[in-house]
Amino acid sequence: MASHPVSPAVAKPDHVPDALVYDFDFHYDPGLLSEGHARIAQIAREAPPVFWTPRQGGHWIVASHAAVYSAQRSPEIFSNGPVPYEMIAAHNATLPDEKKSLIPLPITVDPPVHETYRKPLNKTFSPKNMLALKDRIRALAAELVAKVKDKGHCEFMSEIGEPLPTTIFLDIFGMPQDKQREYRDLVSQHLHATDMNPAAVQQRLREVADVMRETILARRDEPQGDVLSMLWQSEFDGRPATLHDIENYAVMLFVAGLDTVMNGMGLGVRHLAMNPDLQARLRADMALVPEAADEILRRYTFTVPPRFVHKDAEFEGIAMKKGEMVLMFLPSADLDPKEFPSPEAYDLARENKAHIAFGTGPHRCLGSHLARIELQVLYEEMLKALPEFRIDPAKPVTFHGGNVIGPDQIHLVWDA
Repeated sequence: MASHPVSPAVAKPDHVPDALVYDFDFHYDPGLLSEGHARIAQIAREAPPVFWTPRQGGHWIVASHAAVYSAQRSPEIFSNGPVPYEMIAAHNATLPDEKKSLIPLPITVDPPVHETYRKPLNKTFSPKNMLALKDRIRALAAELVAKVKDKGHCEFMSEIGEPLPTTIFLDIFGMPQDKQREYRDLVSQHLHATDMNPAAVQQRLREVADVMRETILARRDEPQGDVLSMLWQSEFDGRPATLHDIENYAVMLFVAGLDTVMNGMGLGVRHLAMNPDLQARLRADMALVPEAADEILRRYTFTVPPRFVHKDAEFEGIAMKKGEMVLMFLPSADLDPKEFPSPEAYDLARENKAHIAFGTGPHRCLGSHLARIELQVLYEEMLKALPEFRIDPAKPVTFHGGNVIGPDQIHLVWDA
């Protein structure tokens, strides 16, 4: 996705001051697609803390660290769903299950409903339960690295970055591994779609739910030790789970679990490949890897969660109108020079590493504990097994934008 025309610019609404307009297409900005976080750092330096862009239909972007932190903790202004949950639920109550609108749970509903649907997942994705997976993650990471070691090169994303978290997640979720390629292709289509018409969104969600239908029903009838089985056995405000509930969970977990962390892995491995001195330092002292991984997360934050203005409101002195889309631009927040001195510098000894790569507030990333373990283990296994690796100069890295920013391909080489 190295080149793509930016979306057409739309007219600025009257309530948006000229000073707050900044031209940026979060899907197809040329600088983002070619330079990745270098373009994001430019936004952090020069764009207003909260700005309006005429691209992708026109919307707000919250860019500074302070503004993102405040906005993510203000669900009364910034809703996670484009349509209130109560409105969708009332409409769904009149329809049979197969006709109901899908509501990705718990990510697109606000408190207090959010707590009802997040609660069953909190224990599953707890630090203790995720730590119990560490040996399995390490064995798989070592196996994937061993497959490419003697070649002296690899395309990291397809050979390691994608299969590692995808395999682990499908195990946790209870989905068949032999459909991994089909699942990944479907998720990629979903995340890179730009048509946000509700009918188009529902069609994409239905495609995701349908590909899981057989397994969802099998877990209802024959529970196993996986997330799908656990959700079937959950209750919501005293009522048993329905097929619609499980599909709502499944579309969210499926999309988030099969895409997000692989982009973080790619960004981290690219940084290591560009910095041989850091590789050497970590090989000499593997105890530094967790700290190094966290600074990589700050330097290359990659998720851009959307919000929707719940009602006409003022935020940071700016008038916003009900229904407007607002992107929480976490990558620029973690490169904000007002929050992090020399933010573009990778500093293993940085005193303030309090990034918000996993978000903040009630919707903080449910999978953050798993992601941290996977990232740390991956870096350890690559550093242990491979000699100094670097980017193939004949194949420069390009990036994709959207709600998850990351590299398309990363061609690595080393002396076999």
